[in-house]
Amino acid sequence: MIGFIIAGLVIGALARLIKPGKQNLGLLATLLLGLVGSVIGGVIANLLGTGDIWELNVLGFIVAVVAAVLLIGVAESVSGRGKGQVRG
Repeated sequence: MIGFIIAGLVIGALARLIKPGKQNLGLLATLLLGLVGSVIGGVIANLLGTGDIWELNVLGFIVAVVAAVLLIGVAESVSGRGKGQVRG
C-alpha cells in the first residue's frame, strides 16, 4: 500500500513536469491524479498481458504517466483555469 502511494506521487510529479505550463495543483491533488493514473496504467498493462494491475512494469508505468498528464489537463479545465479563453 505504501509503495502504491509512493508510485502515485512519483507518477503525478512526473506528469506535472511533462505537462507544459504552470499547474495550480497541491500535493494531495498530484498524489490523487498519480494514483488514478497508476491504476489506469496497471489496468491497461494487465489487459495487454504484460503484468498484474498491482505490479510495477515499464509499460504500465509509461501508460500511467501519460494517463496522469491527461488527467491533469482535465483537472485544469474542470477547475476553470481556462475561463476567459476563446477557443475556436
